[in-house]
Amino acid sequence: MAPSRGQCRGQCRDQRRGQRRHSTPCRLSFISVASARAALAAALPAAALFGVTLLGTAGTASADQVADFYAGKTLTLLAGFPPGGGYDTYVRVLAHHYGKFVPGHPAVVPSNMPGAGSLLAATYLYTKAPNDGLTLDMFAASAAMEPLLGNKSALFDATKFSWIGSMSQDVAYCGVWESPGAPKTFDEMMTKETIFGGGATSAITFQHPMVLKNVLGANIRVIPGYPGTREVNLAMHRGEVNGTCGLYSSTIKATFRDEVASGQLKPVIQMGNKKSNEYGNVPSVFDYAKTDMDRAVLDVHFKQLLLGRALAGPPGIPADRLKALRDALVATMKDNDFIAEADKIGLDIDPASAEEVEQLLTRFAAYPPEVFRKAQEAIGR
Repeated sequence: MAPSRGQCRGQCRDQRRGQRRHSTPCRLSFISVASARAALAAALPAAALFGVTLLGTAGTASADQVADFYAGKTLTLLAGFPPGGGYDTYVRVLAHHYGKFVPGHPAVVPSNMPGAGSLLAATYLYTKAPNDGLTLDMFAASAAMEPLLGNKSALFDATKFSWIGSMSQDVAYCGVWESPGAPKTFDEMMTKETIFGGGATSAITFQHPMVLKNVLGANIRVIPGYPGTREVNLAMHRGEVNGTCGLYSSTIKATFRDEVASGQLKPVIQMGNKKSNEYGNVPSVFDYAKTDMDRAVLDVHFKQLLLGRALAGPPGIPADRLKALRDALVATMKDNDFIAEADKIGLDIDPASAEEVEQLLTRFAAYPPEVFRKAQEAIGR
């Protein structure tokens, strides 16, 4: 141990009295303390820099691992509906551009898994799809809500999917086909019977008109079982039904642009997180709510449209790959080539983050049971 300042002073005093010299130890002691302090001061920034270097290296290594995994592989994007509809169109346009933003630039291939209003695709994703980050799925917001609405066939917990984000926070419409005796406004639909073509009982083409009937009291009859939007469109042309619901703005632009522009198909009511004047002063479903319970039930069925074009993976995708997939979707939504293609075919792009999707589902899961009981009754369960 180095001598104290007092000890060294005593030693130096002894030296002047002719005893054995201790000058070198005295000087070395003070030099050692000062040097140690200087060395420590110099070492701290170096250690910090080394730590930052390690972190940077770890981040780079993680990114390299993701790129190495995806390089040369195929990433499959499933649409839960048949070819030709809105979900299929979104998935196919996304597939053209998504791969250039995923590390390793995998080939991206769109595919279809229709059935039960996309419930089949959602259940497959949750129970059977590998969670390696090579299979993603776009299924209906209504399908994501099925477990909360008591559907025993919905074998998943929507909060546990690996949510990537949503391409559009949709506004949906119900529209009526122009024909003799058919109502022209939603107010007329309150008294005049209107027949709607619907899909599976988990599809919004079925659920939305049922909510209008059972919560708002509209005089509506629903014929279920049409596979998709195209088939309902043909049924309207044939006069089998008076109208259809589940008309997203993008669906109108892609499938019903001419019919709406000519007045042949008239949007009569809208639903969603926001109100749009794109097709004139179309009333909102929330304008007709009479009680707080009505509004809560409408929230369950229509605020979910934040998930309008949501993309999800199976539970448990590795965190680094999940982050890469989310970042790639954000980048794709801002890409000029993607935006140009989406604009050309009339797709609405209004993205929501994975965090927003998860927050919405968590909020729904916290609703009291009575709200979900009423929401089930609203769709005939």
